[in-house]
This record gives sequence, structure tokens and C-alpha cells, in this order.
Amino acid sequence: MSYCPECEAVIDEEFEDVGEIVSCPECGVELEVISVDPVEFDLAPMEEEEEEDEFSLDDTDEDDDWDEDDSEIEDEEKEEEY
Repeated sequence: MSYCPECEAVIDEEFEDVGEIVSCPECGVELEVISVDPVEFDLAPMEEEEEEDEFSLDDTDEDDDWDEDDSEIEDEEKEEEY
């Protein structure tokens, strides 16, 4: 018997391979088997593809809606109001 490191739910299953990825039946978090005797878990590492997609910035976008000329016009309009 072992416990989820995230929610401390009891996980009473047999596992044969270190590195096996399982889901916690209570909270659903993915866990990696780090030991089989006794069974111990750690949070599963995130997949590299997800990390790259989630945090990537695309600086090559040349279709900017913002234009410096528009900014100058807005500044002039604000000055005229005062």
C-alpha cells in the first residue's frame, strides 16, 4: 500500500516497473512509480512537447496590429483634449 504525494490518497495496487506512469484514483494527477519494493510514487514529469508549446513565444509574427503612426495620432488627440 502506498500514497499519492499530491492528495495522500491510498493507492493499493501492485506495480512491476519503476518509471511506470499511473493516475491517482482520487485527484487524477499523473504519478511515476519510483520504487516497487516498497511501492513509492512521485509526480510524473511533464512531457517536453507540452512545456514547449505552453511557454513558447513567437517573435516572428510580422502582422502586428499596432503601428507607431497610430500611437502618435492618439497622443496628439489626447493633447488636444487638454
